[in-house]
Amino acid sequence: MKWGTLFDIERIKEITHELEQASMEGNFWTDVENAQKILQQLKGYKELVDKYNKLCVSYEDIFVLIEMANESDDEELMQEAKEYAKSFQNDYDAMRIATLLDEAYDKNDAILELHPGAGGTEACDWVSMLLRMYIRWAESSGFKVEVLDYLDGEEAGVKSVTLQISGQNAYGYLKSEKGIHRLVRISPFDSSGRRHTSFASCDVIPQITNEIEVDIKTEDLRIDTYRATGAGGQHINTTDSAVRITHMPTGIVVQCQNERSQIQNREKAMQMLKAKLYEKEKQDRQDTLEGIRGEKKDIAWGSQIRSYVFHPYNLVKDHRTLEETGNTGAVMDGDIDKFMNAYLAWIHQRD
Repeated sequence: MKWGTLFDIERIKEITHELEQASMEGNFWTDVENAQKILQQLKGYKELVDKYNKLCVSYEDIFVLIEMANESDDEELMQEAKEYAKSFQNDYDAMRIATLLDEAYDKNDAILELHPGAGGTEACDWVSMLLRMYIRWAESSGFKVEVLDYLDGEEAGVKSVTLQISGQNAYGYLKSEKGIHRLVRISPFDSSGRRHTSFASCDVIPQITNEIEVDIKTEDLRIDTYRATGAGGQHINTTDSAVRITHMPTGIVVQCQNERSQIQNREKAMQMLKAKLYEKEKQDRQDTLEGIRGEKKDIAWGSQIRSYVFHPYNLVKDHRTLEETGNTGAVMDGDIDKFMNAYLAWIHQRD
């Protein structure tokens, strides 16, 4: 089989062995953060090898079933082989798509932010729906979800929320979600039962600690502390431990309220700021090279990457890849892998 070359299994096995050796060093836990990162990487690589081994076994089983079905002229057995082959194809495609996660920081954890756009209370409710969708996707994919910042809408829904989604390739998959998401439905907040269109923005950046150097001057920062008001942990509302950092030259604002202390919230917020400044610098370079500076879009009509239509028909469509499905319920329950995979294939074809 040529899959081993396609999936670079031998290299993955070598990396797995190296990480296992590192984890057995006597001073492994001296740097707890780095140790946890290594163990997370090790877990991810082991899962890849396990998936590859299962693919090989499934492939052989399919041919055994087909041979048995042909020998006995058993239609039921042949149908079972076809279903097995379909399942194999889905698993193979998912693993093949995972090989496209080869850009810088694809393997990192992700910071995901949601904000309402045009649509008022309806838009805040739309943010709460997207929040549920991403949490369900993350949990079903084996990722850890932590709410870093949360602000309720004035009447309903969510005014803003920041999540950290941790696990192998979290950023690689979630980068496909960055952009404007549009909802069309009969509003539950409209007594006349009229159809409404609302928007929400999703911003995704990689979690970056000491991997890159970003020059942040202390005099460029305004740091505010406040009492946490969101749906946080047991220490919420007890002290002014929440931290908001504004980078005055760029206007970038980050905030964190979920950690136990002001110091921890400040450290997490600085990590987020570092990542955002890195992303901005990368985008500025790209804009300069492509001559598209100033293309930043409003959270409104005409700028959406994906539309979710609940009325007068059911359809979720990505406007970049043209991937679509009529099963809106499954999508809102977190079944968005098809859109992520289509995006990864699309950007690689485009490059």
